[in-house]
Amino acid sequence: MQFGGSVRIVLKNFRLVDEETDAPGSLVIEDGIISSLRTGQGPANMEDGASMVIDGRSLCSGKSLNRTPSQDDLPVLMPAFVDIHAHFRDPVLGGEVSHPIETPHPMEVLESASLAAVAGGFVTVVCMANTKPPIDDLDKAISIKKRSDALALIDLYPVMSLTKGMEGRELSGITDLFRADRENGYNLPLMLSEDGKDVDDDELFLAAMGEAKRLGVPVSCHCDLNGENDATARAIALGKKAACHIHIAHVSTAEAAEIIRAAKKYSAAADGFSLTCEAAPHHIGATEEDARRMGGESFGRVNPPLRSKADRQAIIAAVQDGTVDAIATDHAPHTETDKAAGAPGFSGLETAFAVCLSQMCGEVAHNIEIQRLSAVMSKNPTRILGLRDRGAITEGLRADLVIADTQTIWKVDPGKFKSRGKCSPFTGRELRGKIIMTINAGRIVFTGDKNV
Repeated sequence: MQFGGSVRIVLKNFRLVDEETDAPGSLVIEDGIISSLRTGQGPANMEDGASMVIDGRSLCSGKSLNRTPSQDDLPVLMPAFVDIHAHFRDPVLGGEVSHPIETPHPMEVLESASLAAVAGGFVTVVCMANTKPPIDDLDKAISIKKRSDALALIDLYPVMSLTKGMEGRELSGITDLFRADRENGYNLPLMLSEDGKDVDDDELFLAAMGEAKRLGVPVSCHCDLNGENDATARAIALGKKAACHIHIAHVSTAEAAEIIRAAKKYSAAADGFSLTCEAAPHHIGATEEDARRMGGESFGRVNPPLRSKADRQAIIAAVQDGTVDAIATDHAPHTETDKAAGAPGFSGLETAFAVCLSQMCGEVAHNIEIQRLSAVMSKNPTRILGLRDRGAITEGLRADLVIADTQTIWKVDPGKFKSRGKCSPFTGRELRGKIIMTINAGRIVFTGDKNV
């Protein structure tokens, strides 16, 4: 549902949650911006002139109770999620594994990935450059951005690769970018990455980091070369030398988390060097036992692989203590044929919130506050990307919002995914937390199965 022109949307009787807030309240959206915000009971005239009023009491799990819903009953109204690591597979000229592609359609296209994103509560997404052909120059990035803008579902920021063709031989079109002259007003790129290939030549890697420093953007290091722990240490060491912002992708081991934890103490005092990292929902909610059950070299394969229960606990602890800055889906859709042949990756956009809520918020062993979950799924990713106009429920910011029922229990059925990729380690798993609505700059871009 999308509105045009000047509109006023009132959302009342919600549990407002962001990095700093957890309180019942209401807000008003005007022309895509959060224009006013009230905790507790809103003013009597709040609905005056409204184009639409959404009452949380009609959406909450406790609406059938013969009592006034409590704060815990009310649906949560949060900043929409920001995914700094997803694979949209667009453009694609064939598959990613060595065998011939027999399926008649691509494993994912921009439209299906965008629909999956909004169904999962994501409005801002960074897509990786390992497409066919790779996104290694500004023209390719701008082309994808324009097509995404035309769909008007999400705010998409394509990553550019560090080297031409992601071949690790010479720097890509990042050398032609200028910080003060972003072409066509798209402010591209917000991040650079060679994805899972890394760059095995230290001098070339340093040169790429130097370009990132010049542009003022982070380098996302996937740390797959020679094992995650060693690759993490290497990326941090080179990042210190280049004095740039290093972002470690999909941290999955206790050792890597500890390396990052120690390095962050250094970065606080370092000249120019900064360090952030992300964890993926499948490393928070699944283990190597799930991979074996699915098929370790086929449907259960992902890079980095699903780890031990101890590693899983260590990653959750790193989210809790702030070592992990962001949750990123690493959404990596594949056809069933390609998964059977060993293509690594899961479809994760549509289960990310529920997996994290179920595994980290409310468990006796973890009990991470939902405010912390909002921070790692919304505000912190915007800080990493340098986006200052979203990520919190604050007057004057973009009305990028998500409504979620945190009480509903549902069973994961990939057949109902918007994504064309149907492989998930959570298939058949019961999860808590359902996305009801996603709002992009005041436009309703997704509604779930609740009556709105």
